[in-house]
Amino acid sequence: MDGATIAAPAAPFIERRSAHPCEGGRRYAALVPVNLNPNVFWLRISLLDHQPAIWRRVLVPGSLRLDKLHLVFQEVMGWTNSHLHQFRIGDALYGMHFEDWPDEELHEVEFKLADVAHHGDRLRYDYDFGDSWEHEVLVERTDTIRPVLKFAVCLDGANACPPEDCGGTGGYADLLEALANPGHEEHEHYRQWAGEGFDPEALNLAATNAALQRLR
Repeated sequence: MDGATIAAPAAPFIERRSAHPCEGGRRYAALVPVNLNPNVFWLRISLLDHQPAIWRRVLVPGSLRLDKLHLVFQEVMGWTNSHLHQFRIGDALYGMHFEDWPDEELHEVEFKLADVAHHGDRLRYDYDFGDSWEHEVLVERTDTIRPVLKFAVCLDGANACPPEDCGGTGGYADLLEALANPGHEEHEHYRQWAGEGFDPEALNLAATNAALQRLR
């Protein structure tokens, strides 16, 4: 369910001093909550250009390197890590440095999520440059908690990931149309290709979180 919330942990405090002009310069201390060095990021990753929406909400450690964040996104969305990928964050491009990478591409292994993203940011995660799957990643919230989160956790989401190599959003739309219509001339072909058990509305959070705990 999209509206799920979890109570935030207690915030640390700093002392802020202020003085009212009528108090003759006397200063009073106040405790003000702050969020210093957040170590948990609440991310909502959504596949672009497809309806109904395919999305996941995931908690990840801020210390996670971008190459490891890629693996988290693969697991929560349901991809198979069979193609190249990149991150677009602000004006910067982060990628794999695979063969002839662009001159402006920064190596993703050198950057942690907390180094490049902040609360409210919207990032882009691109996967499979042939099918061109584009994802928007919203940093919904950041927290500082103890003990430190060790594994990513998928909290929520909707709808199954498209099958790999189905031809991008257009090809996936054709596949769904054929599967929904037993009389479609390509119904049997797509049914065998996608697999007997393919359900476009499926999402198994338990299996997803078990897979996340196996990531290293």
